[in-house]
Amino acid sequence: MNNRRKIIMGLGASALGQPLGLFAQEPKKVRRIGYLSAPTRASVERAVDAFLVALNERGWVDGKNLGIDYRWAEGNVERLPALAAELVRQKVELIVAPASSAALAAKNATTTTPIVMMFPTDPVAAGLVASLRRPGGNVTGTSVAAGTEIFGKQLQFLKEIIPKASRMAILTNPAIQDSIAQVKQVKAAALALNVQLQRIDARGPEEFGNAFAAMAREKAEALLVGNDATFLVNRDKIAAFALKAKLPTMCSWRENVEAGGLIGYSVNMIEFIAHAAGYVDKILRGARPADLPVEQPTKFELVINMKTAGALGIKMPNSVLLRADKVIE
Repeated sequence: MNNRRKIIMGLGASALGQPLGLFAQEPKKVRRIGYLSAPTRASVERAVDAFLVALNERGWVDGKNLGIDYRWAEGNVERLPALAAELVRQKVELIVAPASSAALAAKNATTTTPIVMMFPTDPVAAGLVASLRRPGGNVTGTSVAAGTEIFGKQLQFLKEIIPKASRMAILTNPAIQDSIAQVKQVKAAALALNVQLQRIDARGPEEFGNAFAAMAREKAEALLVGNDATFLVNRDKIAAFALKAKLPTMCSWRENVEAGGLIGYSVNMIEFIAHAAGYVDKILRGARPADLPVEQPTKFELVINMKTAGALGIKMPNSVLLRADKVIE
């Protein structure tokens, strides 16, 4: 067990500034939940740590009054249904499911076990909930976008940075339900900005080479990277391909920008994950998923990698820099 995990597991009430009697009020029974995720654990380690800390703050400590069964698809979303079925057989009380792919796999595996989703783009369109206000079934949680307009905004930022660009590509994973909503919104924005949009599909890193070759043939001048777990896991490879191809990239996660992407506009994964922990807490204390409205973000962050901008020979407009929440030098 590494030191970071020891620290997180050892966080007690006093360490968090909570009354020392807090855990004495908790049931002695160890509650078991599942965590079903498409990426590798290493690729989202900070997010998992933030989730554990957020649970600690609500009185739940993994290894004390809570047990978490993790299932990782290692970047292969096709493994999710089998992993979800394993968690159901383990009779966990609740399943945490980051992204639509994991949430859909969990929902298809059970109609009774509560599911707390994180980061789906459009949970209503994906069939995860009946509505945001009244989920209606065994699924609730958070949505990564306040509507799909965020994807059009991503394209607008790229156009502002490269105003002469008229041909752009969007990298999507056709196996992911969220890509449908993303492409639809980006196409609408591209039409309004007089940009020709090329959709390029890649299910995994073995297809990245062909994907970037297709962008080169179509003379793409910029790239939007979809908000898929596969692209998060393989962010270093995508950044390397994009830099070699001299393609400015707009990313859906801060982590992709930190890996070498040019710019990112999205919700802060680490900050927003604490909201999902709140749903876990409420359900373990007796709330029904059907009665808990889905939460949407109200704040998005703009992250810019100036090192990548320099490597691409891009002078970042002051109008964009002034709106940045984080600038990586």
